[in-house]
Order: sequence, then C-alpha cells, then structure tokens
Amino acid sequence: MTAMLSSSAQKVQEALRARGFDYQVIEFTQTTRTSAEAAAAVGCDVGQIAKSIVFRGKRSQQPILVIASGANRINEKRVRDLVGEPVEKPDADYVRAQTGYAIGGVPPLGHSQPLHVLIDQDLLQYTEIWAAAGTSNAVFRLAAADLEAISGGRVAQVT
Repeated sequence: MTAMLSSSAQKVQEALRARGFDYQVIEFTQTTRTSAEAAAAVGCDVGQIAKSIVFRGKRSQQPILVIASGANRINEKRVRDLVGEPVEKPDADYVRAQTGYAIGGVPPLGHSQPLHVLIDQDLLQYTEIWAAAGTSNAVFRLAAADLEAISGGRVAQVT
C-alpha cells in the first residue's frame, strides 16, 4: 500500500467525503483490476467485490453502470428489461469518457456525469463489500447497506 493516493483515487476519496462517508480509499502495489485480484488483495470472498461494469444503451447511447457481485455474471437481457432498451458493452474509450475512469478502476461514485446505476441485489447479503476506487489497484471497503446512497443506484436482479 502507498501513503499518497494517485489523482484518480484521490478523486474517489473526495467524492466519498462529499457524500458524507468516511470510508478510506486504499491503493495497493499489486493490481485489483479483476474481482479475484481484488478479493486476494483485501482478503475477502470474491462475492464481496462490487465490480462496476459499464454498458451502453443501443438506442439512447447512454451509459448504464451495473454494480455486481464479483461472483456473478451479469445477465444483459435482465439489464435490457430494467432499462427499457437493448444494451451493449462499449469500448474502453467510451467507458473513460462517460465515467472519468479506466476499465478496472470504475468506482460506484464520482463519475464525470450522472449515470443510470443498477445494483446487484446479491451484494446486499454481505455486511461489508469492497469497490474499485478509480485505478486498477485502488479499492475501498464499505457497508453493503450504503451502496445505494453512495452510487445513487437502485437494487435489482441483474444476474
């Protein structure tokens, strides 16, 4: 772990404070880009990793952020039904332009613009979870019960 946060991780830390949360962003020297890597770094179950996957509405071209348990595979048909249009996985440039972060570090808050956010209901079975914090080696621990307030999202069955 490093003492000083990178600019992207610091942006997430500031977004957390702005929303009234005292959670602490941690940066590791090793990658936390995948759910398995993050779980190994923090010593938790893969299911406790809140992975952020960005989709794009095929008609609207609007970004949709799905925050899912690291143990789950997102069902794109369920996401389609929840947002009212077919969705697709966009390229890395779209994700960065819409969120302000690179794939592998997209946090549940602090995006460059408001996003439509869906939260995997399976995350709520855990007392605490871990989410990406702006870089591919930064995370923060949070109470699963706070994820809605942090992200502005709604809980749904997305798997």
